[in-house]
Amino acid sequence: MMTKEPLRIGVLGAARINDMTLFPPAEDIGARIVAVAARDRDRAEAYAREHGIERVADDYAALIADPEVEAIYNPLPNSLHTVWNLAAIEAGKHVLGEKPFASNAEEGERMHAAAEAHPELVVFDGLHYRYHPVFKRLQEIVRSGEIGEVQHVRAVMTVPVPDLSDIRWSWPLAGGAMMDLGIYCIDVIHTLAADLGGLPTLTSATMGHLDGTHPEIDSWSELTYELPNGAPAVAEMNLIGPQHFVITVTGSRGTVHQANLSYVHTDDRILVFTGGDSRVEELGRTSSFIYQMRAFEDAVRNGTPYPTNTASALVDLRAVDAAYAMAGLPPRPSGT
Repeated sequence: MMTKEPLRIGVLGAARINDMTLFPPAEDIGARIVAVAARDRDRAEAYAREHGIERVADDYAALIADPEVEAIYNPLPNSLHTVWNLAAIEAGKHVLGEKPFASNAEEGERMHAAAEAHPELVVFDGLHYRYHPVFKRLQEIVRSGEIGEVQHVRAVMTVPVPDLSDIRWSWPLAGGAMMDLGIYCIDVIHTLAADLGGLPTLTSATMGHLDGTHPEIDSWSELTYELPNGAPAVAEMNLIGPQHFVITVTGSRGTVHQANLSYVHTDDRILVFTGGDSRVEELGRTSSFIYQMRAFEDAVRNGTPYPTNTASALVDLRAVDAAYAMAGLPPRPSGT
């Protein structure tokens, strides 16, 4: 039996989220974390020792140029996604980029064009929830007709971010509730709309910001769409709310509810209510980041198609820019 070659990953930055999004998934597939680069080399060296990373690159460009690195993981701040993802593509590296995939639709178009010009590369938007059996099961239930004709969709992402120094409040770093959280909700609505045969239509967008601070940063946003069958869909996101990540789809004969959209490893329940009956399905608490990494490796090694590609990312980014415009806020600035 032939042993598969370990995926060789280089990571841009010593981000805290790597402890959830990178290291356990890489271990699951037997990948090598070949190198790390950070703005401060001393910090990168300490980080490499702590996490068993093989070596430290002088900077992001040096890491991307490393011939032993075949895939880049980019968890940098939003404004640094496009510039370094493009650099990786131009260097012939596969990319697993954190969401949002770019700061705005113009950047998304550039990345999509680069990916189209290099079809041999996997350029993967990190909307990990799409790869977990829980969301796939929600889609199956909706498609099956068990809850009847879809009448309403609601996707909610809220978290408490009280620290005003957090990068999610930064205009230059392309912050905002819609960038950090809403990209999930928008993608959920677009994905379910596609199951109904088309794209959703944005009908309203309202946003607010913290009084006296960060006037261009949405601390909360609420978007309303019309689905292809005429039903409404609502996306709610908030940086100053309790932690709450849910999807609810209501149909003419019942409702299906996903208890946790983002952290399925803490709650893997699908709740189904039809005709006075109810049931709970539990589909396993393996992290969605692990399922995502398995799909990424499968795409790199076997050419298996994946749904969170640059075409899908561009659809979401155009929707983000449209929502900001309708609410009277500018799109996020392009990074440098």
